Amino acid sequence: MKPSSQATGTEAEPDALEDRLRRFATIWSRAIFPVTATSMTRPEFEQHLLPVARDLCRALRERPFDTQAAQLIGRALVDAHCTNPDALSRTLGVVDSYLVLYCGDSEQAAEENRARCARLQHAVAAGFAHALRERTLAEQEAIARSSLLARNDALDAMHATEVRFRAVFDGAAIGIGIADLDGNLLEVNDTLMQMFGGLEHHVRGRKVTEWVHPEDRPQVWELYGELVRGEREHYRTEKPFYRNDGTVLWTNLTVSLLRDAEGAPQYQLVLLEDTTERRLLNLRLRYEATHDALTGLPNRSLFFERLDKAVSAGNGTRFGLCYLDLDGFKAINDSLGHATGDRLLVEVADRLQSCATAPGEMVARLGGDEFVALTTGPDTEREVDELASRILGALATPVAIDGREFTVRGSIGIVEGPAGERTSAEVLRSADITMYRAKSAGGNRSELADPEADARAITRHGLTNALPAALERGEFFIEYQPLVHLGDGSVHGAEALVRWCHPQHGVLGPDRFIPLAERTGLIVPLGRWVLQEAVRQARYWSRRHTDGGPLRINVNLSPAQLQHPGLVADTVDVLERSGLEPGALCLEVTESALIGADEDLLKPLRQLAEMGVDIALDDFGTGYSNLANLRRLPVSVLKLDRSFTQGMQQHPADPVDLKIVEGIVSLAHSLELAVTVEGVETGAQAEQLREIGCDTAQGWYYARPGAPDRIHALVLSDAV
Repeated sequence: MKPSSQATGTEAEPDALEDRLRRFATIWSRAIFPVTATSMTRPEFEQHLLPVARDLCRALRERPFDTQAAQLIGRALVDAHCTNPDALSRTLGVVDSYLVLYCGDSEQAAEENRARCARLQHAVAAGFAHALRERTLAEQEAIARSSLLARNDALDAMHATEVRFRAVFDGAAIGIGIADLDGNLLEVNDTLMQMFGGLEHHVRGRKVTEWVHPEDRPQVWELYGELVRGEREHYRTEKPFYRNDGTVLWTNLTVSLLRDAEGAPQYQLVLLEDTTERRLLNLRLRYEATHDALTGLPNRSLFFERLDKAVSAGNGTRFGLCYLDLDGFKAINDSLGHATGDRLLVEVADRLQSCATAPGEMVARLGGDEFVALTTGPDTEREVDELASRILGALATPVAIDGREFTVRGSIGIVEGPAGERTSAEVLRSADITMYRAKSAGGNRSELADPEADARAITRHGLTNALPAALERGEFFIEYQPLVHLGDGSVHGAEALVRWCHPQHGVLGPDRFIPLAERTGLIVPLGRWVLQEAVRQARYWSRRHTDGGPLRINVNLSPAQLQHPGLVADTVDVLERSGLEPGALCLEVTESALIGADEDLLKPLRQLAEMGVDIALDDFGTGYSNLANLRRLPVSVLKLDRSFTQGMQQHPADPVDLKIVEGIVSLAHSLELAVTVEGVETGAQAEQLREIGCDTAQGWYYARPGAPDRIHALVLSDAV
C-alpha cells in the first residue's frame, strides 16, 4: 500500500504544477494583452502564452540552470507582436511577482528560486531587446526596399495597412468612431453600435453635439470646443449617454484630434469604454459602505458626513440633533434572543424613517439600539422638538412579533444650535450625555442639552478615568472628625473621611468620587487603603494616649465593600498587622444598604461583630426601613441623620423633631444600641441632644474634619 500511495503523490504533483502554471499564464496574459497589437482574443492569447510560460517554468526548475530558454521567451514575445515597451515591463513585473509563487521548486531554497527568477528576467529582457532590434532593423530594411519598389508595390502596402487598420477598428473591444470637425459621425465600429443598442441608424449620421446628458461635467463641451478649434490635441473625461431605450450608458470618453499633412485639424477620433457595470458596482459598494445592513438606514459613516456639513455650514444656518437609545432593549436580546431583537430594531427603524420625511431631515443607526435624527434649516429650535415628539409618539404603539406585543420606550438627548460653533464630535458627545440624563430621569422622554450638565458629565468621566492612577500615585488622604461624648464632652474617637487631592480640581470630597469608585469597582481597593490608614492612625493614638482607653476609629463601608467576599479577611488582616484591638474599630454601613438584606449579606457583619468590631447603622432614618428590623441587624450603634436634628439648632427646639429623636433614642437604648448624632452645629443643639440621652455627637460645633494632629490636640485639651 505504501508504494502505491507514493506513486499517487508523484502523479498529483505534476497536475498541481500544471494548474499553477495555467494560473500564471492567465495573470501574464491579462497583464500584457491590453498593450499587445494582436488580432487574437484574450483567451486565445492566453493559450498562445501557455507553452511559453511552460518553458519559463521549466527554465526556473532546470538543473543545471540555463538562461538560454529565457532569451528565447523574450524573442517569442516580439514574435507575438508584444513589441510595446509596456509589454516587457509588465512581463518582468509578472515574472518577478508570480513565477516563484506558482512555479518555484520546493526542493530549492527560497533564495535560490529568487536568484534564478532575477537572472531569468534579465535573460527575457535581453532576448526581447535583441529580437526587437532585429525586428526594427528588418522593418527599416523593408521600408528601404519598399521605397525602391514600383507604384504597384506601394499600393499593395497601403492596402495591407488599410486591412490591418480595419482589423483593429472592427475587432477593438472599445467603441471607436471618426467624426468631422462639425461633429458628424462618419464611421463607427460594431462595438460602439452595440453600446448604443446595436441599431446603426441610431448612431451613424448623428452629430456628436446631440449627445448631451444632464449629468455632463461643465467643462466637457468647453474641452470639445478647444479640440475642434485646434487648441487641444486630445481630452479624456467620464461622460454619460442616453441609449435609444432611455437607459444610461456611462463611459470613459477619449477624443483625439487628427490633422492633415499640413497640420490643419481634419477629423476627430472618439474612443468609448463602457463603464456602466463598473459604475453600478461602485454605487452598490458605496451604498453598502454607508448604510446599515440590518435596517437599511444610513450608518455612522454617512451620518457623520451629513453632520459635519450641518455643523460647519455657517451663514446663519442651524441644526437640531435627536440621539435616541431604546430603554430596556438588552433585556429583550437576553431573554428572547438576537433574532427577535433584530426584528424589533427593523420595526423601530421603519417608524423612525416615517418621522423624518421633511427636507433637511434624516435618520441613521449608529449601532446596537442607538439611532440619531438630524434636521437642518432656519427654524430647528421648533422642528427638533417636534421631531423628538414624533419619534416618541411613533414608538408608543406596541410592536407585534410572533404573536407577542412589545412596548418600546426610548430616551432622547436633543442638541440644537447655530452651525459653525461646535464640531460634530462635540455635538454628538453632548447629545449622548443628554440622552443618558433623560434615561436617568426615568426614560421614555427627551431632554434638551445643557452646557453645564455636559461639563459636569465630562468632569465625572475624567475623574472616573483618573481614579486608578490617583490611588497608585497616593493622591488620596484622610481627614478626621472627632466623635464627642455628650455626657462629659470628651473626645470619644474620630470618623475617617477620605479626600482626593486632584491635580487640576483641588481637594475633592467623597461625594464627588465615591459613587464613581463604586461604579468602577475601585471602591474595594480604595476602601481597604482607607481602613489601613485609619487603623494605623488609631493605633498611633492609642500608643500616645494610654489614659482612658484607646480612641475609637469609625470607617465607612460602601455597599460594594459589604458584598466583597474578602471583607472579613481583609479587616482581620489589617487589625492584626496594626495591633489595634477590634473594639477600637467601628464600621459604618448606611441604612439603605441593609434594607431587605438577606442572611448572606449580614453574615460578614455578624462575623465582625462577634470579633468585637462595632457596626454602626449610618444615616439612620433616611432609608425608611422597618424599625423591627433593628432586632436582626448585627449593629451596636445608630448614627442619626442630621435631618432629624436641624430643628434643634435654635432655641426653643422644634417640638416635632424633639419627639422623633426622643423616640428613636428610647428605642435604640431599649435594644442596647448606642446613639450617635451627626451634624451638630450649635451649643443649643448639643445641649438638647445631651438632655434627650444621645451618647455621642459630631459636627462643626466641635470641630471640622482635619488632620490627625487636631484630634491629638483635642484629646490633650480634654485631659487638662
